[in-house]
Amino acid sequence: MDNLEKQLICPICLEIFTKPVVILPCQHNLCRKCANDIFQASNPYLPTRGGSVTSGGRFRCPSCRHEVVLDRHGVYGLQRNLLVENIIDMFKQESTSSAKPAAPERTEEQAMCQEHEEEKINIYCVTHSVPTCSMCKVFGAHQDCEVAPLKSMYQTQKTELTDGIAMMVGNNDRIQGIISQLKETCRTVEENGMRQKSQLCEKFDHLYAILEERKRDLSSKVAAEQEEKLNYIRGLTKKYKEHLEQSSKTVETGIQTLEEPEMAVFLQTVKDLLKRTGEASSTSHLEKVEQGYEAMDHYTVNFWREGRALRSIDFISDDEDEYEEVDGGKAEAGVGGGASTAAPLPSPAP
Repeated sequence: MDNLEKQLICPICLEIFTKPVVILPCQHNLCRKCANDIFQASNPYLPTRGGSVTSGGRFRCPSCRHEVVLDRHGVYGLQRNLLVENIIDMFKQESTSSAKPAAPERTEEQAMCQEHEEEKINIYCVTHSVPTCSMCKVFGAHQDCEVAPLKSMYQTQKTELTDGIAMMVGNNDRIQGIISQLKETCRTVEENGMRQKSQLCEKFDHLYAILEERKRDLSSKVAAEQEEKLNYIRGLTKKYKEHLEQSSKTVETGIQTLEEPEMAVFLQTVKDLLKRTGEASSTSHLEKVEQGYEAMDHYTVNFWREGRALRSIDFISDDEDEYEEVDGGKAEAGVGGGASTAAPLPSPAP
């Protein structure tokens, strides 16, 4: 029965599935409410009605990261898994009708106090944030400390850890979305850089004999900024991947800790894990790419100068570009772009 119960646990709320249960295209199951919650977290700007997203969108399965694409019905368009719902009903009936004889054995396995070896750990010292026994409170090191029932602290911190894991699951989906956008930005920078270099070559072909050396210089400027941007975005992508990997490991550790049946052992390990989940949930230290950072159209030339000035040719500035528009009848069409100065790097995220 225990193995069956583990198979009926929702990966979002970490409880037995709540009907209706929906099955994703990747064959994993979710409570419909949990699916709606993670979908809204992944698509915060989609219109909602009564707390549910009513238009199409997409989100990732929390179990295998498979991308789920929804139609206009949103999560209500997902197929219900009636087989799992029937299994849940039978499991609950079986659990209600049969008593669990493991309670006496659990009592024997309860953690014992290291100071008073014959005393069981049955209270929690709030002052020092450690589980202890009644003898330590009456006669031992925790006489003047504030204490609380072990069960209440177990439930409180288990709830806190559950909420932290749920937040991290949604946060990991947002990070995955940022990584996808960064990859797309990389492709755009590559395409823009190649286009600008191609246009430069077409113009220089008309004056190839004189302009060959200068053509290489100007092309290298485009390539240098392209490489600079690509290196920056790839480095940023690597940082987000590392953060995502660390967050995923913390989620796995948290789920394993939630399965710990012994309250005292759980409380002994949960404090450090809560701290790690809080740190992993924050992305404020990760930079974000400014809008338009991928643009490469700030390099332009206009062949209106005479042949004796060809060796001093460079990418024209914005002021020169305005002057050329006034005298457009005398000038040739320029290669797309702007000033030769590099675009500003994105500022750190707030």
